[in-house]
Order: sequence, then structure tokens, then C-alpha cells
Amino acid sequence: MRAVINGMQRAGHPPFNTLSPAQARQAYQLGAQVLEEDMPQSISTRDAQIQSRDAGALPVRLYWSGAQPSADSPRATVLYLHGGGFTIGGIDTHDVLCGRIAANTGAMVVSLQYRLAPEYRFPTAVHDCWDSLHWLATQGLQWGVDASLLAVAGDSAGGTLAAVIALMARDADLPLRAQCLIYPGTCAHQDTPSHGRYAQGPVLTAPLITWFFGQYIDDADREDWHFAPLLAPELGGVAPAVLILAECDPLVDEGIAYADQLRMAGVEVDIEIYRGVAHEFIKMGRVLPEAARAHQAIAAFLKQQLRL
Repeated sequence: MRAVINGMQRAGHPPFNTLSPAQARQAYQLGAQVLEEDMPQSISTRDAQIQSRDAGALPVRLYWSGAQPSADSPRATVLYLHGGGFTIGGIDTHDVLCGRIAANTGAMVVSLQYRLAPEYRFPTAVHDCWDSLHWLATQGLQWGVDASLLAVAGDSAGGTLAAVIALMARDADLPLRAQCLIYPGTCAHQDTPSHGRYAQGPVLTAPLITWFFGQYIDDADREDWHFAPLLAPELGGVAPAVLILAECDPLVDEGIAYADQLRMAGVEVDIEIYRGVAHEFIKMGRVLPEAARAHQAIAAFLKQQLRL
């Protein structure tokens, strides 16, 4: 991890928070998969669209191994929500990650391009993610989705969105088998000890977090649990969860806090904290063995919950 950080410093790229959103997206796109492993050869993909509540078409990419899922042969499905501070990132920046989850589990993965800030501020991303999960549950059979074996997953901001729509699924009586939360943000303000400890990074810094949230949400909305799921009034009855956390990450404490609150509410929870690594480590499998171990933990959890 130290070698990765040193390499980033030598490259001398400007921090995302010093760029415009459009420039930051382009910069993230160029570097997002540099340290990723290769796409598994067994994976097939196809691009499609889901209609959102305001008639906008949301791009998705489907990943599967083996025979293509169909209405006659539906498959357990994971809705994947990418990270990027609600402002950057997309299907292409998380392409290999989604392919690896599909290959490791045997599930179909549906990666969603929800709309980004600042063009679309809170709660648009929440609406897009919920609309997509609801569509998969009610109309996904045409793509080979087994609506009785659905899970949500996401990293960073996508982990936040996954936690939120898991709560929304519980409230709507939409059956959800599992939630996989990879270093999610869960609190309303950056006030945990780990935010202070890792304010200067590595990878994720306090100025960058502030910039992301400034693009995404008004201060008056930050206590809304649809932004900060740790503030949800009741966590009981939500789908079983696995939390994949990085030790050297400003978000680690709120991830632990969310796991604790889920457990106290009687929810089945697995938590894995990977020592000595930073935010984004899950996408650094070419150089970090911890990424492979995290993928193994995700696969074991999802296979158990989705009966694969």
C-alpha cells in the first residue's frame, strides 16, 4: 500500500477537489482500473437501460458467467452501485470489479450508472438506485433476474446508496437477501476519530470528502437518513450485511458503527477490516493481496445468502 501511495505522489496528478466535476470524472476514468486484475475470461456482458421515475433512461451493464440468464432460467442477481463521492465514477470505472463478483459467485451482476452531482443533487441518486432495484424485482425476469434472490452491493458512496436502498426495500416489503457494503459512508458529518486520523489521506482526504459532499447535498439535508443511514430510526429487519472496511480510511469508524448498530438491531452481520490498506483497495488487485481476500469474503457471503 505504501508503494501505491508513493507511486501516486510521484505521478503528481492534481487532487480531484482542485478540478471541475467534468475534469475529475475524466481523471478518475483514466486511473480507476490501472491496478485492477484482468477481467475474468468467463464473463459475458451486455448493456441495457432501466427507466427511472422521471422517464430518464439509466444505463446498466449486465455481467454473468456461463449460459446467459433468461426468463426460463433466472439467476440470483446483485445490483451494484459504484463509488465516486456521488460525483465521479460509473459503469466503466468499476467494470472489472463487477465482473469479478459475477465470476466468483455465479450470480448475475447489474451495474447501474445512477445520475451524478452536481448536475443531479441529493436525492436523485437515491431515487435512481431505488427505482432500479424495484424494476429488477418487478420486471427483471425478462433479463433472467430471479426476484426471490436479489442483493445490493456498492463501494464508498455506492455502499452508502446500497445501505439506504436496503432499508427502503425492508420498508416496501421488497424481498432482499443481502447487502454488501464496501467502505460505505454512513454518518451525517465527518466527525469520527478516523476522519481526523486520516484527514490527509492516503487516497481519500478531508478536502476531497468536503468537495464531494458540496457537489451532492445541501447542509440542511445532511441529517436525512437517506444520506446518512446510521441515522435511520430503525435498522431491524433489514437484509443480512457484510461490511468490507479498510483500516487506513477516514470512513472506517462509521463503517464499524453501522455494523454495530445492525448487530444490536438483530441483523446478521459479517465485518472484515483489512489492515494497512486505504480506501479504494478493493480495485487494486494487481498489487494488493488484500483485494483478493476481500473478493473471497464477498463471494462467500453472497453465495451463502443467495443460495449459490
